[in-house]
Amino acid sequence: MAASSLVVTVTLVVVVMLGIFDAPILMGRGDDQMVSPTPSQCKEEKNLLVNACKAVILGSSPSPECCQRVRLSHVDCVCPLVTPQVAALIGVERTIKQIEACGRTVPHNFKCGSITTP
Repeated sequence: MAASSLVVTVTLVVVVMLGIFDAPILMGRGDDQMVSPTPSQCKEEKNLLVNACKAVILGSSPSPECCQRVRLSHVDCVCPLVTPQVAALIGVERTIKQIEACGRTVPHNFKCGSITTP
């Protein structure tokens, strides 16, 4: 993977990671049972997110399409990708501001992968 592609993916992973912590899927088993997305669903979510949010890495504010994708993605797909190496590459404060620009609240001390929000 090219360095610029890696940076885009890393930033978008963190945007999603922080922005979708409360978005479980409810699927056909009754309202009280949550079902995690499948690996293929997670891969598709990541691809859709990267396509919708590429401009974010260049310093742009998230577009409406990017924000919608952030709201639809699932923490189960993202947190496993946040390794210590990924955490070292991102700006958590900037990422939090981008998520808040999408109308989401980021809780203090939220843990996802290797990152805990301030």
